[in-house]
Amino acid sequence: MTDFPYDSGASSGPSAFSSPWFHRLMAKRGFQKWAARFPLTRGIVRREGEAMFDLLAGFCHSQILSALVQLEIPQILMNGPQDAQALAARTAVPPDRMQILLRAGVALRVLKARRGGRFGLTRTGAALVGVPGLSQMIAHHDVLYRDLSDPVAFFRGEVQTELADFWPYVFGGAMDAGVAATYSDLMAQSQLLVADDTLATVDFSGIGTLMDIGGGSGAFLAAVGAAYADLSLMLFDLPEVAPSATSRFAAAGMSARARIIGGSFREEALPKGADAISLVRVLYDHSDGTVTDLLAKCFAALPSGGRLIISEPMTGGAQPTKAGDAYFALYTLAMRTGRTRSAYEIAALCHAAGFEDVKTPKARRAFVTSCVEARKP
Repeated sequence: MTDFPYDSGASSGPSAFSSPWFHRLMAKRGFQKWAARFPLTRGIVRREGEAMFDLLAGFCHSQILSALVQLEIPQILMNGPQDAQALAARTAVPPDRMQILLRAGVALRVLKARRGGRFGLTRTGAALVGVPGLSQMIAHHDVLYRDLSDPVAFFRGEVQTELADFWPYVFGGAMDAGVAATYSDLMAQSQLLVADDTLATVDFSGIGTLMDIGGGSGAFLAAVGAAYADLSLMLFDLPEVAPSATSRFAAAGMSARARIIGGSFREEALPKGADAISLVRVLYDHSDGTVTDLLAKCFAALPSGGRLIISEPMTGGAQPTKAGDAYFALYTLAMRTGRTRSAYEIAALCHAAGFEDVKTPKARRAFVTSCVEARKP
């Protein structure tokens, strides 16, 4: 399934600026040198050159961020600025190398240089510490980076990616208890941000019972339950994962209105009793065939008028985006089981399953999550 034809130009008609002739002109070194000097074009040349260099240096930038996070430098600096010598001593990094890392952090606007050779946090650096799950995801990226170490082999499908082994739940079947705990913790941390944006995008009022499929340790349901005090909650996930939600619901005072059910949506029908079902970061983990079956099961489990709420990162569809098409699409490709879809594609899958009144509300922050809503007639 694909979206409607993509055209990156401002108009649908042919343009001289997208012609082979223009591309050949732009590629000529003599034209580039002239454009860099000409007053009306030199600013454009500079900006496009800087953008090209950012693409070139992007891997170094991400590795700098990863080093800062793994060494816990942002967390250390939450207590106040420190110099390179002090940070080197705390992290077992040679002082000269620490100085380079800190200056790189300043260049990326995560850190700021202070008087006396000390370094502190910028607003971005402080947010890095406070955004739920972000530091854990950055630290976990070493697996993805290894999968992408030979990008040509990766896109040819010749790499046996490690990322698929990090998330074995997507293949179905039993999961080791330790792996399940690691999975649940990382999902729960990052789920909080997704829950905030989903609640800002979707109105859950009027729902009596919400069942969250693949709900993990209950982070999403707990957030919705806190916002809607009269809402009954059902969580459905693998038997190795679902029980981890018990303590979360108890701590939130929601045990009396929360029901936890262990099972696999691959192998069995979904339980009934909910008038709304949520799928939060579930579909993009699975193939079109699995998603088609899951949506059919959601349709069967819901009563007439029941609602389906889907929340996950999506591609940009007709207009590719950095988050959806240049990050999450690669991440799911490395998973080897699913793919990132556009809201248009997900809406079409919902229609095919029998749902009507399918809506794709504007995302609050598309790099966090986007939503699709549908209703059973």
